[in-house]
Amino acid sequence: MQNTAVQNANLLVQTKKMANAIVTVKIMPLSPEVNLESLEESSKKEIISFAGEGDMKIEIEPIAFGLKAVNIIFVMDEQLGSPDIVAEKITCFEEVKSAEIVDVRREIG
Repeated sequence: MQNTAVQNANLLVQTKKMANAIVTVKIMPLSPEVNLESLEESSKKEIISFAGEGDMKIEIEPIAFGLKAVNIIFVMDEQLGSPDIVAEKITCFEEVKSAEIVDVRREIG
């Protein structure tokens, strides 16, 4: 009988979903002339292909001399692993100078 209880406990641990993470990726375009709306759309597609459909927020951050960064905040399941792969893929876009994960927090609630 004790074996069944241990097996049930192990099964519960295996099927329990890990927590969500709230991730911010900061994208720096090559120049102020880059179409930010197009950059947002292609970046969102990359994020969705990694993390799936979910909550997402986009903020435009003025940097200097007309240059603006695109900050995309999205929610992902921790089981997916490191979100660095998303930044690496976005960095490969020709209109992007850099993309990096600047914040990862565990969702509470």
